[in-house]
Order: sequence, then C-alpha cells, then structure tokens
Amino acid sequence: MTTTPSRHPATPDRPLTRVLVANRGEIARRVLRTCHHLGLTTVAVYADPDASAAHVREAGAAVRLPGDAPADTYLRGDLVIAAARAAGADAVHPGYGFLSENAAFARAVRDAGLIWIGPDPEAIEAMASKTRAKRLMADAGVPLLGPLDPGAVTEADLPVLVKAAAGGGGRGMRVVDALDELPAALEAAAAEALSAFGDGEVLVEPYLPSGRHVEVQILGDRHGTVLALGTRDCSLQRRHQKVIEEAPAPGLADALRARLHETATAAARAIGYTGAGTVEFLVADGQAYFLEMNTRLQVEHPVTEAVHGVDLVALQLAVAEGQALPAAPPPAHGHAVEARLYAEDPAAGWAPQTGTVHRLDVPGADRAHLPGREPAPLRLDAGYEAGDTVGVHYDAMLAKVIAWGPTRAAAVRRLAGALARARLHGPATNRDLLVRSLEHPDFRTLAGLDTAFYTRHLGTLTRAADDGRHAAVAAALADAAQAAAGSRLAAGAWRNLRSEDPVRRYRADDGTEYEIRYRPGRHHWTLPEAGDPRVVSVTPDGVVLADGAEAGGVERRYAVSRAGGRVHVDGPHGGRSLTPVPRHPDTAPRQAPGSLLAPMPGTVVRVADGLAEGGAVTEGQPLVWLEAMKMEHRILAPASGTLTALHARPGHQVEVGALLAVVQEEPA
Repeated sequence: MTTTPSRHPATPDRPLTRVLVANRGEIARRVLRTCHHLGLTTVAVYADPDASAAHVREAGAAVRLPGDAPADTYLRGDLVIAAARAAGADAVHPGYGFLSENAAFARAVRDAGLIWIGPDPEAIEAMASKTRAKRLMADAGVPLLGPLDPGAVTEADLPVLVKAAAGGGGRGMRVVDALDELPAALEAAAAEALSAFGDGEVLVEPYLPSGRHVEVQILGDRHGTVLALGTRDCSLQRRHQKVIEEAPAPGLADALRARLHETATAAARAIGYTGAGTVEFLVADGQAYFLEMNTRLQVEHPVTEAVHGVDLVALQLAVAEGQALPAAPPPAHGHAVEARLYAEDPAAGWAPQTGTVHRLDVPGADRAHLPGREPAPLRLDAGYEAGDTVGVHYDAMLAKVIAWGPTRAAAVRRLAGALARARLHGPATNRDLLVRSLEHPDFRTLAGLDTAFYTRHLGTLTRAADDGRHAAVAAALADAAQAAAGSRLAAGAWRNLRSEDPVRRYRADDGTEYEIRYRPGRHHWTLPEAGDPRVVSVTPDGVVLADGAEAGGVERRYAVSRAGGRVHVDGPHGGRSLTPVPRHPDTAPRQAPGSLLAPMPGTVVRVADGLAEGGAVTEGQPLVWLEAMKMEHRILAPASGTLTALHARPGHQVEVGALLAVVQEEPA
C-alpha cells in the first residue's frame, strides 16, 4: 500500500442513487447484481438484438439504443448519456470494453452532471495509447520491452509483435517470424485497429513466445491511497485473448512478486489513478516487463475477489462516491481459477458460433454470488440464459466459471470437474478444450505455463472425443425408444416386424459421422456391431451402457435431450451435441468446385486490393476479411487459379454458407 497526497478535484458530496450500466451481457449483469445488493436503482441500455437479453430483464429500467452494430449503439456515447438523462440516472458504470476506456466519453459523462464510475479522463488518456503509456512508464523507471523502428527490424530482432497502439482484446495484433512478412502484418494490423478502435497507429516490439502474462490489480481513491490486490496469471491465451486466469499468479519468487506490486503502484501513482485498474506485465527469465495498463475492470476480476474477499464493483462505487479505501489490502486466502466459456470451435481456427442457447447449466455453481463474503467454491457469471440467442455482433463469451479452493490443485480440480459435468446445449463451445487444458500436465505442474501453451498443444487438446461413438449410441437408442413409445401409443401394441437391424446416423460438431445399428426389444436392446457397449437400460431421455458383453462391466449413464433439431447427450466425459443425418441423401444442387463460403455469419470488412473477377490468385492468398463477434477471419484462396466470381463487398452482412467468391483452379 502506498499513500500519496491527493491530486484529485473534490468529489461532489452526493451518494449514488440510480446507476446506468453502459454495457451488455455478463459484465452488465455482474454490475447490476452489486448495485441491487447495495439498494441502488439500475438502468440498462440495449441494442435491438439485445431487446430481450438477460441484463435488460434484470435492470430496473431499460433504454433502447436503435440499431444492431456496436458502432451504432453501445459505442455511441451521446446516445448512452441521453439514455441516462431520460431514465433519471445520476451515474454511469461502463463495465469493460465498449466505452470503458474512452476518455472523451468519461469527460462527457461528467460534463452532463453525471458521476463517472471510473478513473479520471486524464488517467485514461495517459494510458490510452500503448506508445505513450510506455514512454510514461519508462520515465517513471518501470522496466519494459523497448519499441522497435518498423523500418529497422533485422533478423536478429525476430520474432516481433505488431500491435495496435490503442485498444486491446487481441485486436490489431500480429506475430511476425520472417522479415518478408512484416509489411503485410503492419498493413493488416493497422487496418484492423482502424476498424476496431478508430485509430490505425501500430507499434512493433520484441515478442517473447515463452513469457508469462502476469498482472496486478490496483485500486486508488481520491484521498491518496493506492492498493495492490495481488497478482493474476493470464498466460493461457488464444489469438492474444485470455482463456484461463488464476490468482494469485503461481510459481513467482517472493522478490519478483514484491517488485510487481511496487511497479504497479508506481504506474498508478504516475497518473494519479482512482478506481479499479490493472497493470499488465510479461514475465520472462525472472524479469517483469510492463505491457500496458487497463483503466477499467478486467474480465478476470472474480479470481481476485475470491482470494481477497472483496467486491471490486462495490469498491468502484465507493470510490466514485468519494469514500476512502482501507489503509491496507485484505490478505489473500486460497486460490481461484477462472475459465471463459466461449461459443466457438477451437479446432476450426476458433471460429465463433451462433444460435439459441437451449441450456447453460453448471451443477453446483452459484449464479447469484455476492463477492466480499466467503468465496463461493464454484461461481457462474453468465451473460446468457436458456432461450437467449448468441448473435454475430458481439463477443462470443457465454459465461465465466470460477472455482475457489484452499490450494491451486484443489481449485483447478474443482473447475475441471464442474466444466466436465456442465450441460451446454446450443452453439458449439470450447468446453472440452477448457477441461483438457486444466488437466494438462504442463498447466498443472507449471512446466509449460506461458503464452505459447496453445501453440504447442492445440492439436492434442482438440482431438475428437474418446466417447463420441458411445454418445451416438445413446442418442440412437433414446431416439428409437421415443419413436417406439409413439408407435405403441398410436397402434396400441408393440410391433417388431423388421427383417433388418434399424440404423440411425448422426454427425458430431467436429464433422465425424456415426452409423449406429441396434436391435430393439420389449425388455432388452442389443447392439450387433463388434466393439459396441452392452445396453443396460433405455428410455427416451436416458441410456445406461456397460463395458463388455457380460454383466459386471462398468456402467455409464447418458442423459439425452432434444432441442434446436439436435440431440444433446450428457455423459461421464462431458456433453456431445449430435445432428441426425437424414436417411436419404441431400439432392439439392452443390456449389461449384472452388466456391468460398462464409464459415460463419458476419460482416465483410475488407476485400483484397485489386481483387476482381477474371484476375489471377495464388493458393493461400487472403481474398476476403470477415468480421464476426469482435474477431476477424481471413478467407484464403484454396488453390492457384482464376477468380471467376466475387460476391463479397465491404459492409455486406452475410449468413453462414453464403457464397463469397469462386476460384477456378489452374489445370495440373
């Protein structure tokens, strides 16, 4: 803890009464929960796709922001302020993302006579540009990786990281391993940064592929107090976005941990910081290098709440009211781990998924936990409930699952077990990847806990499910039992006149197809295929299978449900969603060879310069850039040849499977 003379203007002597939450999804619900506990009236804002979203249903009042895209809704500060005035709010909480680190918005909120629940605009401006932030930190004596002149990068400097100077969340970042890739990386990163943040400035810095991402949670008040609330490790990342986080950061030497705390508080003091914020570091070879400061609440804040017994949102509200923080931070107790549950397919380049959430259930998880009390052994912060729809306009995170335990091993085991038992019916998710990551020896022993974890292990972590066929067997038998029950009701009797074994076919999310043959009976079902399990019992909503042909084998239970035209099977190794394959092949006309189809619904944000019908393309050449759920995806030429059709246009919304272009391959 460090105390310095106050540098802040006097805070209006008025308590908060009605808070507008300028966000959506999980973080909006999180802020609403604390506000309601404190007796504050709440106001939500929503874009048209969120009209019936959970955060809208839970707020005391809601104001529509007409439109679909974030740029027209949640990023329109003028509309948000107008909504606050219309609803009689006296304060604005920005959550994370969107306008949370926008100094102009923070200033406009204050100019409108509202209380801004966040740091002063001047502090946001000081850290808004990574380039300026690094200069400021260098002047304050904070260690950092020096920026490189893009025009003077040599082979000896490789690999390097090209990154947007503004914004975050992995947008506008490119790792460069070869010098001839640098110009294209600079161009692509600048274009993505301009689209995402309205600022195309990029910087180049050394890239340490085996470093750890460690951060320090800080809190400052208007009475000169700055607290460091421990460390977090956020090294497991995909596309420079965090996937699994934990507190405290494990395996750090005491001296390094103390140095991180000192450096973080020095960074906060340097800009007169108030409220909650995070100072991020890259740790390699026992040295910590400053990366950036996030002037907002972090997605991973619950792990800090769990180990320190605090409510960071409540502390944000208290600081905004002018209250003083305690003289010292509460001590850490135990360990906490958080996993981000995304609607995405890790095996398909982390492609985001859309659709209706039919079920989102983590057994034993506390959905309404209020931080600041005893830590919940298992906590669920979800942005969606059953019946909600995951669309294309926003981040693909469904929920965060947080586990606390007296030790790291206990917390990791609890989280892995909870995720494995979760029932997730709807869009494909990264659940299996999360479970396998938590169970991987490199993670559990810290031997390979670094930002290159998924670069090394993604192939193994996304392998096909070991029990995929067992899940398909359970689906086939349960569906057959359901059909048989309907037939008996219709005919009034059991009929079994088939001369051949019935067959049902299913397709898994990874594309694997299963053909299941079975023999139904009045009291007993059998599977004729060699190697298939023994059937113990069958009902339309549950199947029990056993190893081996004789009694005495290990029995495994599978719960079966149906929604959205799919069969959802939850068993001992997690859940599988299967799509029934029609008995008769699809006779619809197929796309021409070389057709490039949209792998997901989204917006065309860019087409390769000079690309036109009749032009030559080379295999692997990026042709179209598609943006969906805050992620950018390149559509590559499948072969060298001629572009015979181009339907993609910048700004166009496309559905999954839409024809973007056609490449006619050169004859061999």
